[in-house]
Parts: sequence; C-alpha cells; structure tokens
Amino acid sequence: MTPESGQSQQSHVPVMLDEVLRALGPKDNAIYVDGTFGAGGYSRAILEAASCRVVALDRDPAAVAGGQALVDKFVDRLKLVEGRFGIMSEHLASLGLVKVQGVVLDVGVSSMQLDEAARGFSFMREGPLDMRMSQVGQSAADVVNTYSPEMLAKVIFLFGEEPRSRAIAKAIVGQRLVLPIVTTIDLVKAVEKATGPQRAKDRTHPATRTFQALRIYVNAELEELVDALHEAEKILEVGGRLVVVSFHSLEDRIVKRFLAMRSGRTPEVSRHMPGIIQQGQPSFELLFKGHLDPTKEEADGNPRARSAKLRAASRTAAPAWPDSRSDLGIPRIERSRH
Repeated sequence: MTPESGQSQQSHVPVMLDEVLRALGPKDNAIYVDGTFGAGGYSRAILEAASCRVVALDRDPAAVAGGQALVDKFVDRLKLVEGRFGIMSEHLASLGLVKVQGVVLDVGVSSMQLDEAARGFSFMREGPLDMRMSQVGQSAADVVNTYSPEMLAKVIFLFGEEPRSRAIAKAIVGQRLVLPIVTTIDLVKAVEKATGPQRAKDRTHPATRTFQALRIYVNAELEELVDALHEAEKILEVGGRLVVVSFHSLEDRIVKRFLAMRSGRTPEVSRHMPGIIQQGQPSFELLFKGHLDPTKEEADGNPRARSAKLRAASRTAAPAWPDSRSDLGIPRIERSRH
C-alpha cells in the first residue's frame, strides 16, 4: 500500500474475518494459501491463529511492496509472491510445495486500490483511467478510447449487468470524438450524458456498473477466478478447506456453481450458463448450505462488506475434475480491439 491511500497494512481489517477463520480452521504445522494478499489482513490473522505457514499471492506490485513489513514480522512463516492466483500451483512448485491445507480468496478489487486515486478504480476520485491490478497491459482508457460502440456495449452489459449499456457506449464514443477519455472523471461525465447525474433516490451512482465492467474486463477477473478454483481443487489435500469471499453477483454465481458441481449438486442453469456438465465423483463437501453473510454490525460499519458472500467447502479424496470453464457461466467475449 502507498501512503496516499490513507490506510495502513496494520489497520486494515478484511471483510468477514471471523467467518473466514472459522471456515478455514487454521492448524499448527499446516500450509495455507492466501490468494489475494491485499493489505495482508487474512494472512496476518491466519498466522496469529496457529503455528502455520502462509504463501500469499498478489498480482499488484504495490501490495507486495507494502507487505514486506509483515513478511519481516513472520520470518520463515510468510512467503509473499507477486503473481496471479490463477496459477497458484506454479507459485507453490517454485517453492518446492505441492499440496496445502487451505486456500482463501477475497475476490475483486481491494479497498486500498479503490482508495488510491492514481490507480483509476474509483469514480469517486479523479485519477488516470487505469484499473490494471498488475499495472501492465491494456488499461481501461485503452478500452474506452479504441473499442467500437458494439464492443463497449457488450463489455458494459456482460460484466456490469448494465441495462443502459448501449446508450452509455454511444455516449462514450461521442465523447472521445471530441477529446480522449483519460481520467476517471472524464468517463463519469460521458456516462452521465447517457444516464443523467445521480439523483437523490438513486442507491448507487449511475457510473458504478460501467466502472465495475471495465475493471473486471481489463483484469480478466472472472477467468482468473475460474482458474483459481480449479487450481485450489488440484492443490488441496484431503480435508483441506477452500474459502471464498465474493462481492458481486457475477463472481458469486461462478463460485456457487463450481461448488455445486463439485459437491454432487446440479446448479441452476441461466442464459449465461450452459447446462452441459461433466459429472465426476464429488471433489468437495460443502461446509454449510448456501452462503454466509456479514453480520449486521460489520455491514453497518463497513459499506464494502454489505454485498459480501462467503462460501466454503472441504476437499474430498476424489480426483480433481477436468477444467470446466464453459460450464461456469463466464460471459463469452473476445479481447481484441475493434
């Protein structure tokens, strides 16, 4: 974390921490993967709960740099790696590890990324329209300034579930013909040309879904989540726990469907989710039915926690299933410029 965020690694409290620890059940001498290190809240709590080891991953170099103090505190017990959780088995292999006793994932953008205006994740703060978690590759500004109106509308609709996606895409294209859209506020103004400004009765800002869509698309978050679920299935030993906290319906549907399939339940089918499912022996056993919500006290005290859903399962002795990305409801969309 950078100083501009106004929040220290020490003070950060991750969402649903107590529930995550109960589901994960840290034990002495075990090894756990924190796939989304962020400000280090889960890693710290796991290490304090048991005499165990944690391999923490984050593709954001700023998060890795900010976590070095925690690495120094837990010498030989915390390994912090810059990289994607979608290839966690490769990161473990580089450390000489094959199996672990638990995996925890806090899916989506972190509070510290939202708080830092220069990262361009939030429409509430003016900054470069970036949104890249790894700080490399195609930015959100690249997308809004080069994609066709049809492609923009598709991105905004599929990844933001925005019903006004066509009008917003048209407004974005109209705006960039005058001047390139280079800041978060530039994009907000373009969206508001299609939606109008936020009204007193609106629960969310009209740019919320557009920003969400661009962030998910730029970072390939849904594909990365599916890869991470498959990776967890492969690296967890029998009895190992998978704990996932998600914040958006698109993410939660994927986690719900994955665990339903892997625990021998047939999930419901939607227009984005084909009904063709390769059945195998259940590789997970659900720890509880459905999902857990944050307590009222946490939701009242932390707006980010209000939409959180926690799902958890325990690994069985069955073999890992073949990859099933097509069955998990990822919207199909090309990633070339138009």
